[in-house]
Amino acid sequence: KKIDKKPPEADQNGMVQKEETVEISIPAGVENGMQLKVSGKGNAAPGNGINGDLLVVISVEEHPDLVRDSSNNLHYDKYISFSEAVLGTSTEIPTVSGKVKIKLESGTQSGKTLRLKGKGVPSVEGYRTGDLLVHINVWTPQDLTKEEKQFFEKRFDAENFIPSPKKSDKSFFDKVKE
Repeated sequence: KKIDKKPPEADQNGMVQKEETVEISIPAGVENGMQLKVSGKGNAAPGNGINGDLLVVISVEEHPDLVRDSSNNLHYDKYISFSEAVLGTSTEIPTVSGKVKIKLESGTQSGKTLRLKGKGVPSVEGYRTGDLLVHINVWTPQDLTKEEKQFFEKRFDAENFIPSPKKSDKSFFDKVKE
């Protein structure tokens, strides 16, 4: 094939290099490093050949509070005060679709994990959605005033302040096994 008229910016094959913006649909649940293929949107082939494919490599931005695991579950560390653990509280938890309010019962123990079903990340295949696991951490105060310190000293040997786990309470190792 002979090229009679070629633009001044064309190469020896008569091809002009240009950029094109391509709109793609990214499915829910994609993971970091996944590739999406857009057929026919890659480099043009010389001599009226078939255009190549555009490969898009996904880079997922991390959420400031939620951590994703390999099973599409999200994890969130919720820190509560000693008073909130003793008395119970209502609190807001961030999710991928907005905030939800949860209620923590009085006597909530540090290390308790709450499961919010279906509040995780959907799978790419679309057959299930992960859960949001809220890990409760009771924050122990480090700098007490004199009055606060006296309050706890008076209750140092009080029956309600002595640890007495029930058989139904799981140890750290039982939780790791699960």
